[in-house]
Amino acid sequence: MSEFAPDLPPLRDVVNRHGLLAQKSLGQNFLFDEQLLTRIAAVPGNLRDAEVLEVGPGPGGLTRALLRAGARVTAIEMDRRCMPALAELGEAFPGRLRVIEGDAVKIDPASLLDGPYHIAANLPYNVGTALFTGWLSGPAWPPRWQSLTLMFQQEVAERVIARANGDAYGRLAILSQWRANPRIAMKVHRSAFTPPPKVMSAIVHVTPAAMPDGVPPRTLERLTEAAFGQRRKMLRQSLKGLPGALPALEALGIDPSRRAETLELGEFVAIAKVMAAGKIAVA
Repeated sequence: MSEFAPDLPPLRDVVNRHGLLAQKSLGQNFLFDEQLLTRIAAVPGNLRDAEVLEVGPGPGGLTRALLRAGARVTAIEMDRRCMPALAELGEAFPGRLRVIEGDAVKIDPASLLDGPYHIAANLPYNVGTALFTGWLSGPAWPPRWQSLTLMFQQEVAERVIARANGDAYGRLAILSQWRANPRIAMKVHRSAFTPPPKVMSAIVHVTPAAMPDGVPPRTLERLTEAAFGQRRKMLRQSLKGLPGALPALEALGIDPSRRAETLELGEFVAIAKVMAAGKIAVA
């Protein structure tokens, strides 16, 4: 057994001993299969002595897999019931686990970690998309995170990697792909969870890419919000309330009778760039 793999009780025993029944109100669905958790922890690559931010560790299933991989983990958990189980895990891996009690939506990772880090999380379904888009947002790029390894509903995962002209293609695909490289690393059957959710799940792995020059994030966000907010309408209708958008279409020779789902990622980026170059204010 390696230095990073102390003998630990089965996860199910930990949950039962601490009375940690999954709470629907917190979007909790626990994974007990340690081989599966080890595979998830391996998705980012070599984590030996790497800093990892974990959101929603619950009783610590993914946490122990990350620790066994050699990571130094900072975990944010809002369910106070899980603190004793996580404290025991910290004792098993001295100096390698820090637990923050709080809401990850309200906590800036930069306030917790000084250097580069990875994010790995079995995200609660009710907050997963908001956290994900928050990590992709902001003018500073590349970010300090080196990779995101996130559990999503399979439907959401497919929206992240979707291409134009498909039903899953929308704002999430644009915001995920314009300056990052997302992929579905593995799918997870609903039966792997306790209690089983109603939907299938998937692990999405994301690494930063270069940010296109001259494309303010807020401009692209507002553009995609308007375009896909009325996705069945032609662009001349959906974008008419966004200053500079229709003139940008004209300047680029993009037919305003097209619908949002037919525009490729590069076309959205080009429109946003023209809007920004025209010094059109986007509040």
